[in-house]
Amino acid sequence: MLPNDYIQRLRSVEVRARLVSEQLMGGRLGSIFKGRGMDFADVREYVPGDDVRRIDWNVTARLRKPFIKRHIEERELVVMLLVDLSASGEFGSAPDPVAGAASQRELATILAGSLAFGAVAQGDRVGAILFTDRVERYIPPRKTRAHVTRLLHEVLFTEPAGTGTDIAAALRFLNNLYRRPTLSFVLSDFHDPDIAGWTRTLNASNQRHETMALRLSDRRDLELPDVGWVLLQDPETGEVLEVDSGDPRVREGWREAGETRRGDLVATFRSGRIPELEVRTDEPWTRRLQGFLDQAARRRIA
Repeated sequence: MLPNDYIQRLRSVEVRARLVSEQLMGGRLGSIFKGRGMDFADVREYVPGDDVRRIDWNVTARLRKPFIKRHIEERELVVMLLVDLSASGEFGSAPDPVAGAASQRELATILAGSLAFGAVAQGDRVGAILFTDRVERYIPPRKTRAHVTRLLHEVLFTEPAGTGTDIAAALRFLNNLYRRPTLSFVLSDFHDPDIAGWTRTLNASNQRHETMALRLSDRRDLELPDVGWVLLQDPETGEVLEVDSGDPRVREGWREAGETRRGDLVATFRSGRIPELEVRTDEPWTRRLQGFLDQAARRRIA
């Protein structure tokens, strides 16, 4: 049995996820969870009155008489949430957890929950792949609210074996598991040192699955507070660095490094045509997520 504080934390996150989902459903969230239209079934011989735009010219040329493509309505959509549980996700500097999120992992949980509740509200199945520098847990897709509650629990309380980040491993797991297209969201801070590797795998995955990136961040990625000499530890590698945060040049260098990394990530997603949204622990993000999903919905039906 879970301790009371665990249950209270889970309930708090679940309520916030439901509220965000309801706000999003008031916009265009439903459109993002629609299938891609029609699936190809087979071909049949052309008969007068058929739409000539449906002629399969390859089959027609091979058999020397006209055939048309037959389609069926696409089956229910599978929504997959690839959630980063690496050690860097435990960081957060939001002073008020009510206004923001106490950590990037809590933010990922609320985001995952809002998307999951939206998916099941449309009758679609939603599952998750939880990863660090390995795949930690796979949650098969289901389409009930009770399943979403279980998914939230796993994201919030799973104790991962790894501390690092391997986005490519999670994407390869997805690609090996699902041959049919899914709608996939990668929720991560993208602190993966193998940039070329995960970029290549992400772009390849996007050829089969409709993939979107929700990039988690915190204000401390860009702002180093003036608190004198401090020891900073990389939670994923354990590397320790002593810095003088009271030196304006150090703080400016920190900001520039953060801005450079942010710009590089944006350029990477843009080059691969991966829709991307930055979501911060310390800023309201519901309206921005709604606009992001609205744009994605328009792209799907264009």
